[in-house]
Amino acid sequence: MIEDVSFYVDEALTAGGEVVELGVGTGRIAIPTALAGAHVIGVDSSPGMLAVCVERAREAGVAERLDLRLGDLRRPPVDERVPLVTCPFRSYLHLRDDAERLEALRASRELLRPGGRLVFDVFTPSREDIEETHGRWIEREPGIDERADWDLAAQTLTLSVRGPAGESTMKLWWLEPARWNTLLAEAGFDVLACYRWFDRRPFAGGEDSVWIAARK
Repeated sequence: MIEDVSFYVDEALTAGGEVVELGVGTGRIAIPTALAGAHVIGVDSSPGMLAVCVERAREAGVAERLDLRLGDLRRPPVDERVPLVTCPFRSYLHLRDDAERLEALRASRELLRPGGRLVFDVFTPSREDIEETHGRWIEREPGIDERADWDLAAQTLTLSVRGPAGESTMKLWWLEPARWNTLLAEAGFDVLACYRWFDRRPFAGGEDSVWIAARK
């Protein structure tokens, strides 16, 4: 998926100031954002991911525009107040329950200036996707296989990936869009927009949802 990169870059340029990116990973979005001229504070809980991001930022010539910090998206190590906080690539799905989600959303709100915006994307699987992928190894890229094990009762996805570098597994917890809307209100946000994809089509059902919410 690359459509999200230009979307988040555009959001950063519209905000016109420093951006906090939660779950910055290897810099897939942060580095293009920095190349566009924005300054990014990137937070991630993985030292290995941050090390890769540092190297890629150096190669791209934007290391001075990236401030990378080790930390949890529920308690980001950021004292600055910014006009935009982003949490791309479904990173909020790593949160296990509503208590963790509210903690993370409220932490993001505290990083924002009055009227500042939180932008993130998540998904809710369709019955068809679950039936087509459950328990099966599927080649997503040459040499890279992916397996999805879905638990409808717990609303969890256990995602396994195997390839030349080995195998890894992670667990994600999903919610219906209506619940995200409620949690944002509880955390002190006004929802400005909910899109069905990064082309900004209004959400009218579907698996993916992209949210823009403003600090009340």
